[in-house]
Amino acid sequence: MDEKEKIKKSHHIVLTSHPDRYGPKPIKINWGAATSSERGPVVATTTEHSHRNAIGAHSGSYSIYRALAIAAGSLDPERKADLTDTSPVVDIGPFPMWKNKKSIISLDPWGHLVHQSFKSFFDRGIDIRPTIAITKAHINLVEIQQAMKENRLKPDGKILLENGDALVTKAAIEPVWYLPGIAERFQCKENELRRILFEQTGGMYPELVTRPDLEVFLPPIGGMTVYIFGDASSLSLPEKPLSVRVHDECNGSDVFGSDICTCRPYLIHGIELCIEAAQKQGAGVIVYNRKEGRALGEVTKFLVYNARKRQIGGDSAKTYFERTECVAGVQDMRFQELMPDVLHWLGISKIHRFISMSNMKYDAVVKSGIEIIERVTIPDEFIPKDAHVEMEAKKAAGYFSTEAAPTEKKLTETKGRKLDE
Repeated sequence: MDEKEKIKKSHHIVLTSHPDRYGPKPIKINWGAATSSERGPVVATTTEHSHRNAIGAHSGSYSIYRALAIAAGSLDPERKADLTDTSPVVDIGPFPMWKNKKSIISLDPWGHLVHQSFKSFFDRGIDIRPTIAITKAHINLVEIQQAMKENRLKPDGKILLENGDALVTKAAIEPVWYLPGIAERFQCKENELRRILFEQTGGMYPELVTRPDLEVFLPPIGGMTVYIFGDASSLSLPEKPLSVRVHDECNGSDVFGSDICTCRPYLIHGIELCIEAAQKQGAGVIVYNRKEGRALGEVTKFLVYNARKRQIGGDSAKTYFERTECVAGVQDMRFQELMPDVLHWLGISKIHRFISMSNMKYDAVVKSGIEIIERVTIPDEFIPKDAHVEMEAKKAAGYFSTEAAPTEKKLTETKGRKLDE
């Protein structure tokens, strides 16, 4: 196709409500099928609209940047990815959970194997993109170096090196939603879910309501990264020690060390216990979800910080959750119902140490059929001074703790810094 034809094609707008937007017979996706050939590929690329069989586009929220690159003339809209040498560095699956359409509904379990599993479709010129990529890396954190100095961790030359490098396998995962399963998981009707998704995205995806035959949706949201310490093949072996922390993004703490919450200290504590488990011939898993500010967003989170510190009486554990509800209308929108899917993708059936005090996370994992042996809280010495407001409020709200719930007096007396301090 020459440049004039490309321009002509790009200027010809085909609405997603038009019946030929996805071709007369889109490739069927049999979610939860036993094999990849029976399941079929997820095709959400825009290089050939008639091949598409899913709503939305790859890369989640980053699809908007791709649009900008095309609009700026720096990216050819017809370009197909060269997937040479991009295959996973370790084998993940398939596992029995992949065959259960109720166990995994928010990611494509075959998403890292598309080039191998759907080769016949590639040979026909169908542009299929991976939604999962798996690689290896070294990570080096100052807190892990400190743990080595204090002899809580010792280098072994395999999991943890003398310089503090921890060796990991990591997987990046884009969200892929099976809409009938999402509706069932949240106990609502599928047509109602589709309508609300359509309305609350400003009508961005009309086919949510016009094409009920299309059951898969790639939502414009952030995905997750999984960090595996130790042998990934041991994750599916229940006799092997396994430590897991499911961590929801907190940029201020995780990256910049803000001390108003325990996010980074808890994350580091999780990594430390994951290294320990891996050194005991088991494995550790950190799941890092892009759900900033309890999925309320960072703008909302900062507004809440201001409200907490400006309220009469100052930042108090007693009113910790009230300020969030005043601004956002809810305390939390992470809805951990979808969270266990990634654990099922990894083949996990038993967790020996679950590093979290969240009842929502614990309940979601156990309800999904995964056994948890021990729950692990953050040590007191790891809690930043200004974060005691958060911790006492969570204990009072029933979060898991080895300590008794704080008294009304302690809640009132536990204060954070003033806004100008």
